[in-house]
Amino acid sequence: MEKRADPGADADAGTDAGWKARLGWAYGLIADELAVRDAALTSLAGARIRVGEALDRFNALLAAARWDYEVPGVREAFAEYQSAATYVLPDALWNRRANIESWPGLPYALLFLEWEARYPEDWTVHAKKWGTKQYLIRDLAAAEHSAPVRAKLTDLVEIVVRRPYRCKDREYVRVARAVDSPGLRARLTTAARTSDPWAQRHAGYVLWLLDHPELPNSLHVWRTWNADGPARRFPRPERDDA
Repeated sequence: MEKRADPGADADAGTDAGWKARLGWAYGLIADELAVRDAALTSLAGARIRVGEALDRFNALLAAARWDYEVPGVREAFAEYQSAATYVLPDALWNRRANIESWPGLPYALLFLEWEARYPEDWTVHAKKWGTKQYLIRDLAAAEHSAPVRAKLTDLVEIVVRRPYRCKDREYVRVARAVDSPGLRARLTTAARTSDPWAQRHAGYVLWLLDHPELPNSLHVWRTWNADGPARRFPRPERDDA
């Protein structure tokens, strides 16, 4: 059996400039222009191939060394694999050893979540890691952030409540509670008053939980919310000519 190394072990090292040099191309993944997104996906595919090749070399050398990790060639191959992984999302985000608020990889963690929120089909095909999505959301919700990061998290909450549910989206309630503000509540209220039934339900639920911080965001609580049906939802604004 092959022992898979833990990629990205040194991904928290380096500077902002180092992260930009390795992953600056990844901003193309969330670009509005299709051609830019396609180019970024091509870059991701190439980097992913290099990670796979490095992993294959490591596993081959490890097997030849009869699973002795102390053999110099094996250790060098492992280091090469780790280095290759820092050029790929989400691998570069794994095994962080710094507080997320001061981590140079924070912009790329936000980028990874924004990519999943805005272009879920691309994300699912090219980078689906539900566990990574979950732990990033939880870490971001537990931290104190600067105003630009809070603004980005507010944007993510709004995007998520307006779209069909995806795996681990329920974790965004943590984020909503962490960045609760009049601005966020205004956006959620607007979403709850749209004609989209899901947006009505999801945004209304998040607002309800913001008003009831003592309640857990559990399946039971979600079912309780839904049990009252339309009575829970926000009324549409009255027309001036009504």
